[in-house]
Amino acid sequence: MDAILTAGGIPKPGEPLYELTQGGPKALLEIAGKPMAQWVLDALSESKNVDTVVVVGVDQDSGLSCDKTLVFTPDRGAMLANIRAGVEKVLELNQNANHVLAVSSDIPAIRGEMVDWLANLVQESDHDIYYCVVTRQVMEARFPESKRSYIRLKDLELCGGDMNAIRARTVVAREDVWERILEARKSAPKQAAMLGYDTLLLLLLRKLDLESSVTRVSKRLNIAGRALLCPYAEVGMDIDKPHQLEILRRDLSQRVNG
Repeated sequence: MDAILTAGGIPKPGEPLYELTQGGPKALLEIAGKPMAQWVLDALSESKNVDTVVVVGVDQDSGLSCDKTLVFTPDRGAMLANIRAGVEKVLELNQNANHVLAVSSDIPAIRGEMVDWLANLVQESDHDIYYCVVTRQVMEARFPESKRSYIRLKDLELCGGDMNAIRARTVVAREDVWERILEARKSAPKQAAMLGYDTLLLLLLRKLDLESSVTRVSKRLNIAGRALLCPYAEVGMDIDKPHQLEILRRDLSQRVNG
């Protein structure tokens, strides 16, 4: 499989990471001696399933490297545009590409076996999107100070992961779907509009389990989706705030020092 590494985004004044980036790319924040994005590229290098990596958002002057074929394409200014640009570049390089791994540059604790876990599951079925979710139990056992936000279902509390898989042709053909999904990630009103108020009410009342939730959302968006309970907290441990950066600086410094 090919992979897209989304590395765009420059924190603006007033945003949590601005004081640390000062106008520079978030993906290049230093963590334990490496740019944040380099840790993710190292995991993709370790993967037995990844062939080519398309980095969207920074250029080759960033100094990022990978043992796999590495291609850079410019930042398009928004998450959806960057994902689409990455998929288009993958299809330009390999017109037979089916599913593509979409990995964010701000989950530096992931490792190669975690990438392969997802890639292997994708090859077992044929859905449009594979979305990783991490339970509160898994996340807080590994990162007890992470302070993630969770969705409460009937039987689980979940946070989303930042390593997923998408069908390449669906991204190109169904831009409306991906725009709705991405816009809704951190907006309660947009989530309600996307899910439907009946589904949202059932979620709030904790009447839905994970399978029922996926079925309802897939039907409403007219896509074939599959949620994957990820056993790796690292996939959901992204860096949005300074305290999360400090958690991962400590964690990865321990990895370096062995």
